[in-house]
Amino acid sequence: MVYIRRTPGPKHDQTIRWNLPDRVFFAAGACHVLAYAFLERFPRSGARPFWIKPLDGSPTNHIVVLRDACAFDYHGFSRRDALLDHFRRRALRSWPEWRGELVEIEPGALISEAKSRTYPGLWLREPEHFLHNPLPRARAYIDRFTHPPG
Repeated sequence: MVYIRRTPGPKHDQTIRWNLPDRVFFAAGACHVLAYAFLERFPRSGARPFWIKPLDGSPTNHIVVLRDACAFDYHGFSRRDALLDHFRRRALRSWPEWRGELVEIEPGALISEAKSRTYPGLWLREPEHFLHNPLPRARAYIDRFTHPPG
């Protein structure tokens, strides 16, 4: 994740990772679970999950939910162009040659390691691979925000 720079210890220590504040937890390692919970909560929203895929080899993966000009991730709801510009600017701070693209992914890939690996370069952790199931935490986090615009 480009948002939070993690050191190797917390990245691999499940207890430290689980005990991060929600915003950090869903920014750095569980964004895909948050996206899945969003789609589960708002199935008729017309939103779809997208992977911001780095094309330069940097570790700047991020999963967001997009619909038209609206975006959702750990920030809550925002304008699609503003979120993508924010992500690009943050990535460029650490990786000046950063380039990326949006790749639409099927919702089931968000919680299936096997399905996520069908997208070259993507490898998402299943909810069972966290210290505790993060789906209830993601659902509670989503409840903090208003419903999708429109």
